[in-house]
Amino acid sequence: MDPETAGSPVGRVLGTSDATPLQFWVAVASGAYLQLDDVVVTSRELPDGSSVSIAGVVTAVRARHEGAAFDSDVFAIADGTLPAQVQEAAEITTTRVTPEVYVPPQPGAIVHRAKGEARAQALYFDRMDRQVPIGFGRDGEPLFLNADFIDGQRGAHVSISGISGVATKTSFATFLMYSMLRSGVLGGAGESANTKALIFNVKGEDLLFLDHPNTRLDDATRESYARLGLPAGPFPDVRVYAPPRAGGADATPDTNARMTGVDPFYWTLAEFCADGLLPYVFADADDERQQYTMVVHSVAAHLKKVAAPAEGAITLEGTRIASYEHLVDHLVEQLGDEATRFAWTGTAVGLGTVNAFARRLINSKRDLSRLIRGDLAQRRPHSINTAESAQLTVVDLHNLPDRAQRFVVGVTLKTEFERKEKSGTAKPLLFVVLDELNKYAPREGSSPIKDVLLDIAERGRSLGVVLIGCQQTASEVERRIVTNAAIKVVGRLDPSEASRTEYGFLPPAQRQRALIAKPGTMFLSQPDIPVPLCIEFPFPGWATRPGEAGEPPVSALRSIVQTKDPFAVVGASVGGLSDDDIPF
Repeated sequence: MDPETAGSPVGRVLGTSDATPLQFWVAVASGAYLQLDDVVVTSRELPDGSSVSIAGVVTAVRARHEGAAFDSDVFAIADGTLPAQVQEAAEITTTRVTPEVYVPPQPGAIVHRAKGEARAQALYFDRMDRQVPIGFGRDGEPLFLNADFIDGQRGAHVSISGISGVATKTSFATFLMYSMLRSGVLGGAGESANTKALIFNVKGEDLLFLDHPNTRLDDATRESYARLGLPAGPFPDVRVYAPPRAGGADATPDTNARMTGVDPFYWTLAEFCADGLLPYVFADADDERQQYTMVVHSVAAHLKKVAAPAEGAITLEGTRIASYEHLVDHLVEQLGDEATRFAWTGTAVGLGTVNAFARRLINSKRDLSRLIRGDLAQRRPHSINTAESAQLTVVDLHNLPDRAQRFVVGVTLKTEFERKEKSGTAKPLLFVVLDELNKYAPREGSSPIKDVLLDIAERGRSLGVVLIGCQQTASEVERRIVTNAAIKVVGRLDPSEASRTEYGFLPPAQRQRALIAKPGTMFLSQPDIPVPLCIEFPFPGWATRPGEAGEPPVSALRSIVQTKDPFAVVGASVGGLSDDDIPF
């Protein structure tokens, strides 16, 4: 790293403040300036004639009058009656020393603004074999993330924190996902195309139009994407799932703004019993602290044993059950009868505990009846399966009550994680984008969802499952999940939250800036670089709300169910029958 070719001189190492190998101050030259996040480089010659290059990032700046002794002197200086000079200085936090001889820079040494190769070396971009573009720095130049720390090679998982509605957490998560999928860092065309992403949409219908171009995209934004090496446009391969409408008998997806290219998802009663999904009905973290959780697992095990499938519905000891409400009523009846109770709960459980379980189960009928069905054919497409879906799968939850959202998230993550375990290989990768992580994996208590998320955080890297979690407050998320995230991102923060130890990776100046950060500005910490990067990511090339949605792609006009020909002869695909043949 040659400082002489790095860029224009901006000042000299200050001699009135201590300079150390890891931090020093620079007096800014007249006519020049340094702002926060600027990258600079200086050098020092050693007694043996070799040179040490010291690069760093500006982490604080100040300006003061030299020659003033009292606060009131500022007025005399402004009037010209007291001689004084304005001097600016910048604090530099060292990012890289080449070679690694840790000596302080000499006072008076010329400091250059790092440009081109010198900037790349100062920020370790030259050591990143696979660079993921993540936006621009304050100097307007591209910034990168090391893909090794997100796809599992050297680390995995991303934690994004910030105030809801201001910190643009979901926007950055989707941009990061777009950059990973479209920048070519995931390998050849085949490997990149096989990579999957699962996004849960929890607020409005903003994420249901990721495959639609953004009508507000202008030439300047297209140029920004081009400078990052990315095409400016929507996600090319998206499939959207939504829950059935409440009270509907035909599983019509419950969406308003997007009416085409949406598939319903639900679970049949037979699947609910056979897969042991009852614990996810009680997925609140508070539930696990109650004694009736032992009843939950006993009933789930007995259901799995005695429930016989009947075209999506089930039969329990001769009784046909075709709806979730009927199942709940039947279970409550069985638990209330002393002759049958112990077969479901065992003999060690008291009646009070059974009644507590029954009350919670009854309360779930309204929330889950449209998701757990016995009136729809099991062979009809209805499952969320990323392996058989598009590259990007969006699961819409915004019209569901809280209990139903927890059920969907818990069961879907459990199913996908188990599928990856059975595959026995980390490739292709599966990215999971989940907002409101503090709700699903709170610091206190335990729940089935939290257990799955902990499993992903601790073992997902080896299985090729990468969690991109968003939350308002990282201090309220399970510590092991936050700690296992190799990449930490912060948008605008609440003052009380910014003081928590979870943000210890931010220098004091960046903590202060996080309190006033504008939408689109994020602070990103990655293991390669000792100082978090302040980034501004470009405006999305995909629609982020219905009003921005441009012309839909052809794939968005049909869903899985709609691709089935309603006029095709039943059994025509078997035995060589044509539509004109009589199928009997």
